[in-house]
Amino acid sequence: MKRLFFSTLTAAFLLVSTAFAQVSPTVAGELYAEPPTLISLGFEWSIQGDANRNATASVSYRKVGTSEWTPGPALLRIGGERLNDGPIQYTTPHMFSGSIFELEPGTRYECRFVLTDPDGATGQTDRTVTVATRAEPMPAQGGKVYHVYPPGYQGKREQPAFNGLLAAYFTGSSHSDNFNTFPARVQPGDTILVHAGLYKDDRRRYGGGQGTVTTGTYFLTQSGTAERPIAIKAAGDGDVIFDGDGCYNLFNVMAANYNYFEGLTIRNTELAFEGGLKNIVGSVGLTVKHSRFENIGIGVHTDWSGSKDYYIADNVFVGKNDPTQLMGWIGTTWQQYIAKGAPPLLSEFAVKVYGSGHVVAYNRVSGFHDGIDVATYGNPDGSPKPIRERMPVSIDFYGNDISNVDDNCLEADGGAHNIRIFRNRCFNMAHRALSVQPVFGGPVYFMRNIVYHAPEGGAVKFTSSSAGVLIYHNTFIAPVHPMLLAVSNQQYRNNLILGQAETPELFSVETNTNYSSSDYNGFRPNSGAEFSFGWSSPRTGVLANFPGEAAALGSREQGTLETNARDNRRYKTLAEYQAGSGQDRHSVLVDYDVFEKVTAPGKDPRILYNPADFNFSLRPGSAAIDAGVSLPGINDRYTGRAPDLGAYESGQPVPHYGPR
Repeated sequence: MKRLFFSTLTAAFLLVSTAFAQVSPTVAGELYAEPPTLISLGFEWSIQGDANRNATASVSYRKVGTSEWTPGPALLRIGGERLNDGPIQYTTPHMFSGSIFELEPGTRYECRFVLTDPDGATGQTDRTVTVATRAEPMPAQGGKVYHVYPPGYQGKREQPAFNGLLAAYFTGSSHSDNFNTFPARVQPGDTILVHAGLYKDDRRRYGGGQGTVTTGTYFLTQSGTAERPIAIKAAGDGDVIFDGDGCYNLFNVMAANYNYFEGLTIRNTELAFEGGLKNIVGSVGLTVKHSRFENIGIGVHTDWSGSKDYYIADNVFVGKNDPTQLMGWIGTTWQQYIAKGAPPLLSEFAVKVYGSGHVVAYNRVSGFHDGIDVATYGNPDGSPKPIRERMPVSIDFYGNDISNVDDNCLEADGGAHNIRIFRNRCFNMAHRALSVQPVFGGPVYFMRNIVYHAPEGGAVKFTSSSAGVLIYHNTFIAPVHPMLLAVSNQQYRNNLILGQAETPELFSVETNTNYSSSDYNGFRPNSGAEFSFGWSSPRTGVLANFPGEAAALGSREQGTLETNARDNRRYKTLAEYQAGSGQDRHSVLVDYDVFEKVTAPGKDPRILYNPADFNFSLRPGSAAIDAGVSLPGINDRYTGRAPDLGAYESGQPVPHYGPR
């Protein structure tokens, strides 16, 4: 029966002819500005027509009140790509989508978009919109200030003073049946200053605790506003420690919008901040800054699709993984080390978000299963006609320093459009570092990230029939190795990719679209490999090839269908790959001598490497200098004849990673 089902599905493959000569004009539709972040803006421009995909949408922008326009990155043409993996069944809408980067917070910009098509374009093809970036969340001025002290505090108190957080947040607190009877005291714009000490509730002593009763959870239910959040921050007179005493969830803000936390130490809880649950309820505007998390299972979580505008920045997250060695949980690399069983899942992730407008920046993460993720949510709400305000769009992960995770460093899994992952440092990933599993059309931007030591599978985990992935200016000391299911509409430019010998190939792409491409990269193949390069795509003359309905199949069966739908090409040398595939015609061979101080990881995958021992800056005159291609709005500040390859541009400051 299964073989017959396979045959039926194989016959149902969707073949799309290139038909490049066919005239197919474009009709411009609605232009939508996504929720802004602090330094990025995202846009979606719906279209009809353009069956031959030769239309383009250029971008320029300027601050309101200035005259000079700056070129931005061209929008990515997406649409018609099929995501097809079990419960994930989705066809991307036809549009242009993309982002403007490295803007100033709290600033208004005029953004201009011009759509052109050699076959003709109708509708409003020249659009200018004004959009403001968000300012960094800060406590409001002029609100009431309340002072909180730990149990047993005997010193001088600033007034009004309260014992424990709940007594200040609400009009009182009780560790009894009356715990839920007090209305909220705090109002938008108020600040609670938490003074130094240990806040560890005696949650199992009836009548004797601080109000969290048996759960040990601070249920905070009062909302502030974007301009006037409710702030809970350290008073500045010493360490403020909230100890969960092993509770499941310490802070629950699912019913509270615009709550702000700063300068706290949070420990001994499975889930530090619960911000939202899929199909239930969630919060908007959560801020967590300059705090420390220790001995936790999860740091910050929301997978409620209405969550919006989180700002999680400058924190330290320390999970429960062994701090002395890296250890994976599956795969050939780890088989000999987990022969008696995979290590337990003690700390699942530091941050996971869903929704729109989130910023997760400048955090230091170690000792988790995953580092920082978009939630793997499933089909967007309302599919096949998604609800716009519930789409996972416009999310920024940047400046984060992540190490010792037993799965992935950064995941875009579940995102739709304008997921921006840039200027992060990923060291010591037991499995693949950068993940899309899946992405619903994109673009997802992976830009100027460092990946070092990803011994099982390499730098990327691109799978689950994702679509719309842009990989620009990364430095990967790990191979790019495909998974079972292909990624449509993926583009590689200006990367450095130096292999680890756990896989034979250095660079191998699986794609369902012949409009995927790769060029202007630097490669160091593994010595003695049977083949070093692979390009698996639909046969020549076919624009795209997507398998049909596969809801009843597992990923491995679906992967077999997809593999059979593509021409699988393998090449031993870069020259053979360039000639045979037509890809990477301007790419070059490199070695570790392009860097100031970088060596290959050793053979023992358990070793934890220290970023301080490496310098990824490029040596003057090396093969990576001036070997890239100009990408407007991405690498405009290059210093030589052309952009350099990799994450760092010679002559430019090295990015900052971790808390500022």
